[in-house]
Amino acid sequence: MIEWINVITQGILLGGIYALFATGLSLSFGVMRLINMAHGDFIILAAFLAFAVVQPLQINPFYMILLIVPIMAIFGYVLQRLVLNKTLGENILSPLLVTFGMSIIIQNLLLEIFSADSRGLNAGVVEVASISLGDNIAIGVFPLITIIIAIAVIVTLQIIFYKTRLGRCFRATSDDHVTSELMGINTKHIYGMAMGLALGVTAIAGVLMAIRTNFDPSAGPLQLLYAFEVVIIGGLGSFWGTLIGGIILGIAQTVGSNFDPGWGILAGHITFFIILMFKPNGLFPKTKGK
Repeated sequence: MIEWINVITQGILLGGIYALFATGLSLSFGVMRLINMAHGDFIILAAFLAFAVVQPLQINPFYMILLIVPIMAIFGYVLQRLVLNKTLGENILSPLLVTFGMSIIIQNLLLEIFSADSRGLNAGVVEVASISLGDNIAIGVFPLITIIIAIAVIVTLQIIFYKTRLGRCFRATSDDHVTSELMGINTKHIYGMAMGLALGVTAIAGVLMAIRTNFDPSAGPLQLLYAFEVVIIGGLGSFWGTLIGGIILGIAQTVGSNFDPGWGILAGHITFFIILMFKPNGLFPKTKGK
């Protein structure tokens, strides 16, 4: 019994990083109905940006969040205004193809600059520190920090979306962009702000992922797969659903790994497939106007 409590606890903590992977994807889809095929590569790009600064200066990688988040947010805004806004419309293939092309470009650029070697960030003792909760149950400090950050990000996004004028513009544009433009909302700017927020969250995910595990230029598609699974499990456009989806995927993987180390990732994919069969809109789909 104690063993299973520990397995589920570790799965919940693992869900924190998966929720961060998926939140930016959920945000961009919720506001713009844009499926970003380069999302995983943006996570890896943020990780390499942090690595490029941390490695020569030997500073704590947690500080990189304060630097990388605004850089990625500004990049996201400019990218949306100059490129992605031109792809939005009735044809959903245009943004898919453009972002898929971006994925290939990012991977090859990172490969040319950093080579194919696997990299990682060292955050010191926080990576191995743990809090004991009794016999055979311990919570890692870093995974705990990660899930707390994930919850804080989602709470912040909820406040932005439901308590601010920008959030009202996000929701209005998401519901009906044509009417929003008639009411004086600059939808191109709103879309840029949405992508800026999405890549800001992606930057947080990238830095934390780089501390948690090794990464290389080709790791983006795997992170995209996890993000897609979490978004679909939780429900498209739902921030809290994204957190729950991340936790479900994390628990599925740790439970699978408990039976056999090779079953961890597969158990997550099977769980995603089962939920998709019975709840194709996810467990907590975003309802219009909410």
